[in-house]
Amino acid sequence: MSSAVHENVKNYYGSRLETSDDLQTNAACAMPSRPLPKSACEALKQVHPDVCKRYFGCGLVIPEKLEGCAVLDLGSGSGRDCYVLSKLVGERGQVIGLDMADEMIVSSQKYVQYHQEKFGYSKPNTVFVKGYMEKLSDAGIQNNSFDVVVSNCVICLCPDKRTVISEAYKGLKEGGELYYSDMYASKVVPDSFEEDPVLWGEGMAGALYWQDLITLVKDIGFSTPHLVAGSHIVVHNPELQRKTGDVKYASGTYRIFKLPQNSIKTKALVTYKGTVPDCTECFEFDASHSFKTNVPVEVGAEMAAILQNTRFSTDFNITMLDTPDPNQSSTPQYCHLSPFLLADKLGSSVKQCSKTGH
Repeated sequence: MSSAVHENVKNYYGSRLETSDDLQTNAACAMPSRPLPKSACEALKQVHPDVCKRYFGCGLVIPEKLEGCAVLDLGSGSGRDCYVLSKLVGERGQVIGLDMADEMIVSSQKYVQYHQEKFGYSKPNTVFVKGYMEKLSDAGIQNNSFDVVVSNCVICLCPDKRTVISEAYKGLKEGGELYYSDMYASKVVPDSFEEDPVLWGEGMAGALYWQDLITLVKDIGFSTPHLVAGSHIVVHNPELQRKTGDVKYASGTYRIFKLPQNSIKTKALVTYKGTVPDCTECFEFDASHSFKTNVPVEVGAEMAAILQNTRFSTDFNITMLDTPDPNQSSTPQYCHLSPFLLADKLGSSVKQCSKTGH
């Protein structure tokens, strides 16, 4: 599975970067366009400072309602997100972190017992395995075994994104969710970027043009992506600014679902019950859908299918309507899924990294 790109990335993150301060962009420090839930903030405060110090992500990969879930983190790095997830899934849940770099696996494994004891668990619920995202079965990852797959600014480091996302699809149970942040480009990145090891290591050479993501995931079988958050990424290094020219970058967090083939095709009237943890008054599903408690809302066929067939099914009263959804047969517009437009709309800015990652 090893390739020149993989070897470069392993060296870049395993040996060259000591802390998030060594990155040449603000990817690990971009101001999120939505706050972390209270429970996630509390969990993050309990993560060992040395784990946070080597955090290289570019967004938030902490979806709601994780108690008891089986979660796979693709490109788990220092293990920061895994340990936050470990707290949120609870002792009955399971978290597997997968990374291809030996240094990352060794460093993240050091803190398994620390977090088990910190969270008061009788046994660990988190393991780290070495492997490639393009071939999960080689790492012992079984198909149809996860409720949620997350990834934090790692898919942009992979040369074969279709295979990575296809593997995530296979690993998810029906009704499961791929919730991930990644770096996206404002246009198709020139092939010449691929020849630069730093551009690859920083994610800029492999960043997907954001519109291509929509076609890619739908071809694989996923639902339409739902944009959760977006922030501009600033290139600090003048030499990299010169190399990237007019290509702009943004962090985008999307959630996409593995729905049954026979999902409903009509609109629905849905009423949120206020039962998702940390979301008693309102459930902000994504940047375009916000559900207030006990307020009926009409939604399209695909959103109705998501709410009916995923872990959120018990959190909504759903009444199917006789109205067909015209978007099911027409070509919908996807401009609302641009992380660049969302970042502009919310005025997301750059903040300074704290040394602890908190």
